[in-house]
Amino acid sequence: MTTGSMRMTKDERGKRKEGNSLSSFIPVNRLVKAIIRRALVEDLGSRGDITTSATVPAGQKAQAVIIAKSNGVIAGQLVASEVFKSLDKKLKYTFLKADGEYVEAGTEITKISGLTAAILSGERSALNLMGRCCGIASMTMEYVEAIAETKAKVGETRKTAPGLRYLDKASVRIGGGVNHRYALYDAFLIKENHVAAAGGISKAVAACRESVWGRRRVRVMVEVRDFGEFQEALAAKPDRIMFDNMTPEEILYCRLSMLEDDESIEFEATGGITISNINDYAESGVGYISIGALTHSVKVMDLSLLLM
Repeated sequence: MTTGSMRMTKDERGKRKEGNSLSSFIPVNRLVKAIIRRALVEDLGSRGDITTSATVPAGQKAQAVIIAKSNGVIAGQLVASEVFKSLDKKLKYTFLKADGEYVEAGTEITKISGLTAAILSGERSALNLMGRCCGIASMTMEYVEAIAETKAKVGETRKTAPGLRYLDKASVRIGGGVNHRYALYDAFLIKENHVAAAGGISKAVAACRESVWGRRRVRVMVEVRDFGEFQEALAAKPDRIMFDNMTPEEILYCRLSMLEDDESIEFEATGGITISNINDYAESGVGYISIGALTHSVKVMDLSLLLM
């Protein structure tokens, strides 16, 4: 399937790659600090790391290295650093690879110098969090690269790990993707159950527009499952129409049925999208493709920490 209007020029591809190459790290803000506190409390409990307390002399210092044991994209370096520094404020955490960099298995990505006890006690929490971030960024980049020849953008859904949504969504951006709505409060997303409760797509869109947040111009998105629902949604003029579990051919038919493009409405494909069919969806005329698997089926990057 090919629609020439969706193809990108060489210059456009260059700009896109430049835009997706993130030199910044996932920042450590209050949400991240709260995640780290919960992780450490969960792991240390009230007794602390009893094995380390028994085997490591008090005040002993050491150096360690974190190694990537599988290929992928690095993400969450500052997060891991904050875990260790929560246990040893003077600890030195040196980035050998930055967030957004692709590495191969066996690559040293970080060097650490500080109290041995802090390094060992923070190891699992740091690697768990960073490994998940790396896994999401890696999968996202795979999908992004698969449709690099098109103008479509890859995003996630709300199918994130409870309590880790900020990290999950930030990791998608590190991998070159874009974020969908963050939660239930920052955008209207009308699904089939909302449509059933409201009495139709048109009524649901109107109800959102007329609500307190609708009057404040919070964006309205609506899912459609077939051509009839698409036409009803198009007439209601939401900000985005999401083709839910429709085939690329069905989406293309809907797009071609429009007498003229309405630039005020965005189009998105969602549901049933895999690495093998994403290019067909990208060429169907949508600007966005959301993939729940980026965060709900992530393969965590295998990381290892070794004392030197």
